[in-house]
Amino acid sequence: MGMWIGRPGSLREITDGASSFDRSPDLNVSEFRSLAGGVTTWAPLVAPRRLKLAWDAMQRDDVRHLDRLARRLDQLGPVAVLDPLAGNLLGGGQAAGLGNPARWAVTSASGSSDLILYGGDYGEHVPNTVSVEAIPPSNGPDLFFQHPTWTGYPVAPGTAVTWWVPGLLAAGAALSQLRIEWYDVANSLLSAAATNTPLVPMVHTVPAGAAYARPAVRFSAKGMWVMGESVLALGDVSAALLAGDRPTGEGCPSYSITRYSHAAMAGDGAFRDIGLELVEVSGP
Repeated sequence: MGMWIGRPGSLREITDGASSFDRSPDLNVSEFRSLAGGVTTWAPLVAPRRLKLAWDAMQRDDVRHLDRLARRLDQLGPVAVLDPLAGNLLGGGQAAGLGNPARWAVTSASGSSDLILYGGDYGEHVPNTVSVEAIPPSNGPDLFFQHPTWTGYPVAPGTAVTWWVPGLLAAGAALSQLRIEWYDVANSLLSAAATNTPLVPMVHTVPAGAAYARPAVRFSAKGMWVMGESVLALGDVSAALLAGDRPTGEGCPSYSITRYSHAAMAGDGAFRDIGLELVEVSGP
């Protein structure tokens, strides 16, 4: 699988491999040294991710796609990057079951009070606990994993995604389903996929027309459990997860293109020395 770049709903796979690829987080740590020699450091709560990409050569249509994105010719708004090297599309805290409960949403046939999420009020590194208070006679309650910007996590139709919650399972949570809701670019629900075997990862192909995936779990009994680790990954990584791999959440942020460049087209129709830089943003 190559790298997909674009706005959700119009992602394009860049088939040429990048010659350099820097995806380090921007830590922005400041250091202060006192006259006595003591050192203190300060770091912001958010460490935005930066991407610096370069290609020695790229096909004409792929360059045109990046050019339109960089110049914002078609529409405004943030850009998504589906990075095949990212082991977990969930954010760091969300993947570890930590922090702000707003990273999750609850739906239930009889009311959100059927499921309560604790944690985050005392700091970003406080473990989240799920408390299922009631089980409706029909469906749910469901716990959805929210993307910080979009309706769901950007996806490319025809590709595979893997979804699993090993932390909840290790805690003994009573789960009846793993679920993924698929939304189109207009944020309308297209369909939902589910598996009744939550003890193994859910692998599903993104349907046609889908721009976002919204993963969830469905509970089948009352109880209280520490959330723990969760994984939403590109491709079929079920074998690695069952073998014990627990990739850290790297996120799938919304980006703004901050630099774009390319050299003149070569005689074979390919462009040379393409450069692209992006930074994580919370808006356009």
